[in-house]
Amino acid sequence: MTTDLVRDLIERATGRIVEHAEELTALDRAIGDGDHGINMQRGFEALRDEVDRLAALDLAAALQQAGMILVKTVGGASGPLYGSLLMGMGKAAKEGAGPAAQLAEGVAMVARRGKADRGCKTMLDVLIPVQECLSEAADAPLPELLRRLRETADAALEATRDMVATRGRASFLGERSRGHLDPGAASSRLLVHAVCDVLEKRS
Repeated sequence: MTTDLVRDLIERATGRIVEHAEELTALDRAIGDGDHGINMQRGFEALRDEVDRLAALDLAAALQQAGMILVKTVGGASGPLYGSLLMGMGKAAKEGAGPAAQLAEGVAMVARRGKADRGCKTMLDVLIPVQECLSEAADAPLPELLRRLRETADAALEATRDMVATRGRASFLGERSRGHLDPGAASSRLLVHAVCDVLEKRS
């Protein structure tokens, strides 16, 4: 069960990132270094290269190992941040926490690593609302839960358009960062959809 789940998650997440890599790079070119899509594609393709090894692990270990791979291969700020997300989730899973608590721990690690919070125009502006939605709707029927998670991620990404960045390279633009979607929030939205796709398919 865990083997197939890990494999499906890696394959779907990588597919989403690769499919939208140019879009992510274009978003980052507007307010950042212009390499977010390239970096994310490299990191998730590295995960896919290790899919057999990762799928043989329990979920906690797979999350922690996947996080370490992203730290080493994504580069820039995104590697440590996405790595922290997965390693935090893996730590919580190892302690027996459920999905909502796992995501909460991962998001908390991202916030600590990035010294950011909601409203800073970062990936947290998608991850925090999604984590709150998961906690609030955890007992809902799966189709309803997945619908709410997807809608939350979509709306949260769009909300970054009107924000002024206060963290990362985009913060150097100040008011000029307004009017653009945040690339980290965009990749987070893609990954939320990827997870929802896998859970929907397996239900």
